[in-house]
Amino acid sequence: MLDGMVGTWRSLLLAQAIGQIEAELDLAWARLLSDFDVAHGTADETALGWLVVDNPEEHDWRVVDAALDRLSCTECGVTLARGPATCRRCTYHHELRFAARETDRPNVPPGNEHAIRVSFAVARNRTRYSPRARVGYELLLPDLVAGFLPTTKQAQAAKALINKLTPEECDRVTTFDEVEALTRTRPAL
Repeated sequence: MLDGMVGTWRSLLLAQAIGQIEAELDLAWARLLSDFDVAHGTADETALGWLVVDNPEEHDWRVVDAALDRLSCTECGVTLARGPATCRRCTYHHELRFAARETDRPNVPPGNEHAIRVSFAVARNRTRYSPRARVGYELLLPDLVAGFLPTTKQAQAAKALINKLTPEECDRVTTFDEVEALTRTRPAL
């Protein structure tokens, strides 16, 4: 499965991180269906999905993102929250998703879960973000999933380097080492 995904994503590591999180979303959704005794593929599942996305503060972010994945936007027709930035309903639900609960996993720095959630949302909704935002969040996501969380100083240093990249370079780089090599002697753009 990941072989086909690598072309979609910046790197194999990013594809693996996305795949792992998507599996977690599927598991969280299956648990919710079981808790409510709702069968997969039914109108009740769709109704539960709308209940979750309209009340994200009552659910873990993985449940909310899983619900979004199972619903279609009534305005643009694509997966809810993944439509073009011009779709008001997708934009509304994309922003509302961040009201969902975040619980840090054991043995990770506080804030790691938030960083995973934001990075994952950026990676899966690329058209809503600038090339510089995408490269930063996408390069960081595999490390976040592994339990790392950069310090403020590390994040600011990475952002300063990324800000020296052209938009085309942002879409080409696959590691922070490449970012450093391209920007080592270059002034900020």
